[in-house]
Amino acid sequence: MLEAIDLAETEQIKSVVTAVEPNWKKENIIKRKTIVYETHMDPTVARVAGERLKKQLFTRYGFLKPKSDEIQFVSLEKFYEPYIVASGRYFIDYYRKSSYLFEVGDAVKEVVILNNKFVPEGSKSNKTIRLYGEERLVHEAKSFLIMDRNGRDAQVDNLPSAPSEKTPEKAILEYGIEELPENIDTDLVKTKIASRPKEISRIVEEVFEITERTVIYAPRFKMIFKNMTTNEEKALVIDGVSSRRIGQ
Repeated sequence: MLEAIDLAETEQIKSVVTAVEPNWKKENIIKRKTIVYETHMDPTVARVAGERLKKQLFTRYGFLKPKSDEIQFVSLEKFYEPYIVASGRYFIDYYRKSSYLFEVGDAVKEVVILNNKFVPEGSKSNKTIRLYGEERLVHEAKSFLIMDRNGRDAQVDNLPSAPSEKTPEKAILEYGIEELPENIDTDLVKTKIASRPKEISRIVEEVFEITERTVIYAPRFKMIFKNMTTNEEKALVIDGVSSRRIGQ
């Protein structure tokens, strides 16, 4: 019988593998690409769409709708919602310490393995020897991710295909777009796929790669409406590319 046992409280007696010089955290990360979608919706058209949809904001129980004149327009703001598109790979080749418990015959006094002597332990009817060593394992994780600014999986329906601005850097300055921090996308991918196993004793090779790295800024129109009867305010967001309501 062979049983693998955790070595949290034991030390390796003799290494049974040849030490390999580790390559710690090798990273291959491409330069980030920025895309700014063109806006296909005029603010006036967004305002008209808001008037058509405003009663839905304050509908209760699915059928109790306020009168149109009870809902007042407060403000309209255009902004750009960022989406992170990334392909990542994490690979680790490592060793972990382990021990193996072998049952031996009742009459066995000594076991010799690889010129090492082991004296059985335990009761007369249940003798065992314990061998210490290391196990070599490989773990790899790949993923294609579409995330929002907070690292949550984004709804693809909220990111329609659209022509992009020819000079995104100019568009960012012209429209006052708040860019995401430079490394937030790679950090988010790391948290999702680059997780080291807990039982590592030493590392042979470890690689983190980003082969696709894009941030897309999608135009949105945000309108605030107020129910004059209840003084309640609610927001309505319209996609500036597809004219669809977001978060419906």
